[in-house]
Formats: sequence, structure tokens, C-alpha cells
Amino acid sequence: MKRIIIDGEHKLTGSIRISGAKNSAVALIPASLLSDEVVAIDNIPDISDVEVLSQTIEYLGGNVKRNKELIELSLENLTNKPISQEFSSKLRASYYFMGALLGKYKKVDIYFPGGCSIGARPINLHLKGFEALGAKITEQGNRYIIEAPELKGNHIYLDVASVGATINIMLAAVKAKGETIIENAAKEPEIVNVATFLNNMGAKINGAGTSEIRIKGVDYLGSCFSEVIPDRIEAGTYVIAGALMGENLKIENVIPDHIESLLFKLKEMKCDLKVYDDYIIVSKTDNLEPVDVKTLGYPGFPTDLQQPLTPLLTYCNGKSTIEETIYENRFMNIDYLNNMGANIEKIDDKHITINGATHLKGAEVKATDLRAGACLVLAGLAASGQTIVNDVEHVLRGYENIIEKLTNVGAKISLEEI
Repeated sequence: MKRIIIDGEHKLTGSIRISGAKNSAVALIPASLLSDEVVAIDNIPDISDVEVLSQTIEYLGGNVKRNKELIELSLENLTNKPISQEFSSKLRASYYFMGALLGKYKKVDIYFPGGCSIGARPINLHLKGFEALGAKITEQGNRYIIEAPELKGNHIYLDVASVGATINIMLAAVKAKGETIIENAAKEPEIVNVATFLNNMGAKINGAGTSEIRIKGVDYLGSCFSEVIPDRIEAGTYVIAGALMGENLKIENVIPDHIESLLFKLKEMKCDLKVYDDYIIVSKTDNLEPVDVKTLGYPGFPTDLQQPLTPLLTYCNGKSTIEETIYENRFMNIDYLNNMGANIEKIDDKHITINGATHLKGAEVKATDLRAGACLVLAGLAASGQTIVNDVEHVLRGYENIIEKLTNVGAKISLEEI
């Protein structure tokens, strides 16, 4: 077990370079299975989720070579084997093997995926999409066997604009006969990244990034080179760190349009930030104004940034509110923040009120999930005294070299094995 130890109230100055997007990388690696040749993906983050997915590819007969940020996957000798609970339970994104293996082999045998405990996150929309393409689904407890004699394009409407379902249906549909139309598709940049990757392999996908995606099935997908976009959630997290403790902190390799909803909120709060084409400079400022935040699908305010934003809201002069519309367990960080001196009222599973301004003090806390862990690390950077964040495996699997990146800009932070 690992924990992060932070001595707070140290200025952050210098530069932090943003890594490749976790939520893209964990979809691109399973998507590579649809190729029958060699694919290369650059700007891959060095996180544990990538390692687990690479191990799964090797278990299926692929060859994975990594050279720093570049990963090369040789897929000529793949075999379709059941994916055990040992692999699937380690991360939520293992469900992308469903769409990829179904699309390639017309059959997948896999256990229900794992991941952070932030809510039910059912995969019914994924399964509905597979069924619309002609697949039969057999559930055996926690195990799914999904198969089809042939996949045929269809018109699919998503009841909720789910990122995972949108990507999974794309993966299953790229080799289906005829045309597939996904209505009410999610619009996140990671979906565009995956569609570009598949198109580079020879797929015919149009409309990614809009609410209607059209996919014309092809028979063969070959080799390609593609690149992971910068991680907008990591970028947003470090921008918030700069608003808490920055002194001309430069966040590099950013696509500002991808975090526009966050930047608007920070400007509304009167944060000191300067936005350029591919970097942002941010500094701590006093007398922040309270704001109201509601999480929504892209381009709305991301659910993955509401927890990291909460420590900053504790320093605002007045009452801020957060409404969480995506997941029901996204407030497990609140009790820990209150133990650190915050004054946050949990109204219900979807609403909290942050009464500020308060001053955070170091305490021993626990990372219950990835973004809750990021929240508590940010709180520790701003708090007086020492903060110990336990169970940080969640954080390490989502933020590449977080200790080194923060240490390099002046944070007093360390990782300890216990």
C-alpha cells in the first residue's frame, strides 16, 4: 500500500507539462486489436492502467513494445481468448475489449469491468448497442459472452450521451456490414481521438465530436501511427493547483478549448490566469468569488474536475454549490475535506454547498477514488501543516509522475510504501 505525504503552503512556480490523456489511451490500446498489422501510438502516459491493458494485449497474443511515450503493438498473431476477472477487474476501461473483440471476432468472453467506486456506471447502453448490431448476450453471473454470426449496421439512439458506450459501439461497428448511425453520441475530445485512430487504420467514421456519428463498415484495418491528445483532466487539475498555490505556474501542452468550461468558472471566481494557444499561466490570488457548478457531458463542466475544484471553492468568500449529474458517489471526498477544516454541507447524493472562506489544515485522509484522491492532494498542497493521503494507488493510475511534476515546481511532496 502507498501513501502521499505533503507539507503544505509551498508556492508552485515553474512549468508542468501535461501528459497524454488517460481516457484516450485506455480506449486506444484495446481499439488497436481491430488491426491485423502493427500500430504505433505516441504520447502514451506512464500510468498503471496502460500497463494492465498492455498485459491483456500480450495475453491475447499481441506483442507490445514501449519506448518512453511511444508504444508499438504487433497484432498479427492475436487469438480470441476469454478475458478473466483478474484482468477485467483492475480497471473500468477493460470494457473496451468488449467492442474491439466483438468487432474483430464476432465473439467476446469477458468478466464485468472494475474501476473506481464512484457509482453504478452500468453498461446497459453498451449492451443495447451490441444487440442492435446483431449480437446475442449471455450473462453468467459477473461474466458476459457476447457473440454474433454477423454484425450488421443499424441506427442506434443512446438514452444517455455516454462516452464509454459511444466508443464501444464505434469499435464494434467499424467492421460491421453496412452503415451504423449513433444518435445522441457523446462529444468528448477522447471520442474524436479514438475515431481519428480508427480512421488512420482504414475505418470510415464521420461526425465524431458531434451528436451524430456515422460509421461505414470495412473489411480490413491495417497499420497506422497516431497520437494521444493532451489530458484535459490532468491539465485542469494542475491549473486548479496553480489557482491554489501558484506563482506564475506554467501548464504546458494544453488544448485550452478542451477545458473551456473550467476556465470560464475560474475567471468567474476572479482567478489570476493567462491563457495562450497551448499553455496557461496561473497564480494564486486572494478574495476569490463563489460560483455554482453543475457537471454535464462535454462541453459542459466535467465530472472528473468537480472533486479537484472543491478545495479551491473552500477559499472563496461566500457560498458555492456543486450539482453532480453524472455519478451518484462523487462526494466521498467531502468528509475528508471537512476534517481538514472545510465547511461543506452534503445536501444529498447530487448536491453540496461549500461555505467559505475557510482555511484548510493538514490531516490524514484517504483517496476513495481517482479524482477524490486528486482533490485531497490539492487540498494538502494548500493546507497548513502535513497531510497524509492513504490508498493513493487510485491517484497513481491516473496521473503520470504526479510526485515528480509537483516536486519540480516547489511542492514538498513524497510517496511512501507502507
